[in-house]
Amino acid sequence: MTSSEPTESCCIAGANGPLNQAEAEAAAARFKALADPMRLRLLSHIAAADCDDVCVCTLTEPLGITQPTVSHHMKKLVEAGLVTREQRGRMAHYSIVPEAFAQIRDIVDVRGLRFV
Repeated sequence: MTSSEPTESCCIAGANGPLNQAEAEAAAARFKALADPMRLRLLSHIAAADCDDVCVCTLTEPLGITQPTVSHHMKKLVEAGLVTREQRGRMAHYSIVPEAFAQIRDIVDVRGLRFV
């Protein structure tokens, strides 16, 4: 870097400041739920529904897994607050919780940093 180039700050400030204990625990639970490849695939299918809810019955075939396996993974995503579950008759319908993903974005957002 030459003397005419601006120096970048070494600090990474979160959008809302440091996390408190409860926020850190909730975020860790969400990251833990997201750490499973099948759960990421399930979320991507639900997100692809463009704000519509998704019936559990539509997730088994494209992912090649059984309904009990879908239910197991979806339970983890619901517990982490990433999706909501609505029972309609015998079928569960799932929707993304946009606020949860906004909080995740706030935590991992490192605006202003350039990676060379």
